[in-house]
Amino acid sequence: MEQTLKITNVLSDPTRYYIYQYIAKQHNEVTVQEIAESFEIHPNVARLHLSKLEDVNMLVSETKKTGKGGRPSRLYRLSDDVIQLHFPFRDYQLLAKIAIQTMMSLGEAGQKALYLTGKRFGEEMIESQLPPHLNSLDQLSFEQKLNIIREAASMSGFYPEFASSEDHSKIYFQIYNCPFKELASENTETVCRMHFAFLEGMFSVLFPEVVLEEKEKLVDGCASCSYHATVAH
Repeated sequence: MEQTLKITNVLSDPTRYYIYQYIAKQHNEVTVQEIAESFEIHPNVARLHLSKLEDVNMLVSETKKTGKGGRPSRLYRLSDDVIQLHFPFRDYQLLAKIAIQTMMSLGEAGQKALYLTGKRFGEEMIESQLPPHLNSLDQLSFEQKLNIIREAASMSGFYPEFASSEDHSKIYFQIYNCPFKELASENTETVCRMHFAFLEGMFSVLFPEVVLEEKEKLVDGCASCSYHATVAH
């Protein structure tokens, strides 16, 4: 409870909250100067906000040489600690562990059900983002479809980046945050396959003949989960 009070107190300052959000969406470490310039505040004020976020373990920092000469810079990034605020207390992470282990105890049938359910949830995520009164997916351009997936991925907390080939036959995307990270560390193959099925479900609604390939994984120490999607026109 004491830590919860500290976190809510730190995030009660709007500027500090938006600084945390800004860092969460970055894929690299940030400096005091970068925060000062981005939020148009004095570097000393930026340093104070960053220090308070670090005090409650929402950020971690280290001093590194930048290669540009001069004094080493202090670089800040998100802490690996999970910040969860529930009133009253809830432990959904424990519930998720129980659910996954239960499904796995059912053998192949349980695994298949988990992946099919993950895919269906991905489909439902996209379906909820479709424009109202849409009669046919043919009414949507490629860019509109990509924007729908981008918005859905952002809502899911993936911190995604998307790009596509000139002929729109390939979509390249990276996920810089895994919402299932803590579960994946203990049930890597199961959770990653379920997550892959979730993404397949998202793409399959808008691109029915999509072929999704995974290139890199966060759990393997890569900077992101990286995917290539081949889509038919």
